[in-house]
Amino acid sequence: MMNRWQFFRKLAPLLALMVLVLSACGRSDLSTLRPQGPVAEEQFGLMKLAISIMLIVIVVVFAISFYVIIRFRRRPGDKTIPKQVEGSHKLEIIWTVIPIVLLIILGVPTIQSVFNLSKDHTKDPDAVKVVVTSHQYWWEFEYPELGIKTAQELVIPKGKTISIEAKSADVLHSFWIPSLAGKIDTNPGANVNVMYFSAPKEGVYLGKCAELCGPSHGLMDFKVKSVDEASFDRWTAALQAPVALPSDPAIKEAFVSKCLTCHAVGDQGGPAFPNLTGIGSRQSVAGILVNTDDPKYSNEGSTYDNLHRWIEDPSAVKPGSNMPKVDLTQQELDGISKYLSELTLDYEQ
Repeated sequence: MMNRWQFFRKLAPLLALMVLVLSACGRSDLSTLRPQGPVAEEQFGLMKLAISIMLIVIVVVFAISFYVIIRFRRRPGDKTIPKQVEGSHKLEIIWTVIPIVLLIILGVPTIQSVFNLSKDHTKDPDAVKVVVTSHQYWWEFEYPELGIKTAQELVIPKGKTISIEAKSADVLHSFWIPSLAGKIDTNPGANVNVMYFSAPKEGVYLGKCAELCGPSHGLMDFKVKSVDEASFDRWTAALQAPVALPSDPAIKEAFVSKCLTCHAVGDQGGPAFPNLTGIGSRQSVAGILVNTDDPKYSNEGSTYDNLHRWIEDPSAVKPGSNMPKVDLTQQELDGISKYLSELTLDYEQ
């Protein structure tokens, strides 16, 4: 027993150090503790209130415990029976009233926030309506009032209320943008959940699936991109504009016969899988392969390299994905990757 105690005593400082070190890990756009929108800020305020109350209770309880242990400890030679307080109405009232008061302090603002954050903005004429449909393992974003549909990157105008209607095309998923708003489940069938949020600043915010949905659940990322209103208007217009197909006849034939049967570019192709219009402008490929000209990690690369890697073997990037391995020649693979990497939308100032 003593050896085991010695082991844990030596291990405790190491665990404490690891907690301090790991607490610095993470990203500002993937943390509920770094709110960057009014909804997230209100939720963070509730977290701080609850944690403050718990800390006060812990400090008071431990202080009383230490006081009682020291003040009423048995002295040498003292064989008297301590005063018994069992059944004391005064004490019972005190330790019944205090928790009730604490619950009221926590409960009133919590209930206010619950009703405030559950507002339905689907009928709000000033809100941007977005229908979010989750798939294994990608996200579809439809703007019904604008007549456009895209995937993996939710572009929004800064400062505007974004009204979300969330549903699933297959299994249960959960739509979550940690720095902007809490999560909401996307359910299969006719059950549609609603939520809202806004981003007061321009920037890119990382979104996640927060419900275990299969082998690539952890890779089901998406981006929320907040831009100024003029850029948003240009983006919506560019997304609806005609898109030229590959100039090389052989690459064009392969792209039409093997890609547009499922995907769409501009007004051409099928709507079943992610819309590829402007894919060369997105922050990532397949939500998880980050586009950068200065790659440092295994999931980073140029837009062309990421597209090439994804098209060549989707299951190697996202196990269990419904994207099949398309039968392409090396020339077709190279050509389609190059075409899609150059399929950009120029809408930001």
